[in-house]
Amino acid sequence: MFSVAWGVFATALGWIVATDFRGAAHRFHTWSHAVMPFGSVGVSFVGVGFLRLLAGVFALAGPVVLVSGLMDVWRGEAGSDSLPPVPAWFVVVEAAIVGVVLRRAWQRSGVLRREWDAGNGLRRAAVAGLTASAVAFVVTLGFGWGTWMIVSWLAGGLCGLTLLLGDQPGKPSDTGLASADSSDS
Repeated sequence: MFSVAWGVFATALGWIVATDFRGAAHRFHTWSHAVMPFGSVGVSFVGVGFLRLLAGVFALAGPVVLVSGLMDVWRGEAGSDSLPPVPAWFVVVEAAIVGVVLRRAWQRSGVLRREWDAGNGLRRAAVAGLTASAVAFVVTLGFGWGTWMIVSWLAGGLCGLTLLLGDQPGKPSDTGLASADSSDS
């Protein structure tokens, strides 16, 4: 099942960022700087072009992994619903990392706080879903619930894609096409 979930998410994210659909690559680049705990503002190690190239690799590999995973499910060879026991220290470290990232993202200048403040119902639901899925991922990993861990991961990914494809915070939702059409008259 992990191959199916990874294939779906990698294909969707890869194509959306690689093609820069609705400015997704630029938003992804901005968000990656906003959540970096030790990065300086304005310092970029990689540009949008590199992110688009990397996303292209995921866009091409995702369908292959997806088809492979679907074939495993079809043949009944998909993995079991439980994971091997994860050491408690690993779960604690992961919980601490997720806690720090969520705290930083929800600070007044954080990415999730800005998305929440500038959002409508759908954007706010996506922010809440992304936050809840990050917490659920840690919990389900700790208990070894593999299927629910994948579900929480996919739900968080879908919420993230919703935010990635949404309008820029604080900007109107028009795409500028109407103004270009009206200038031709």
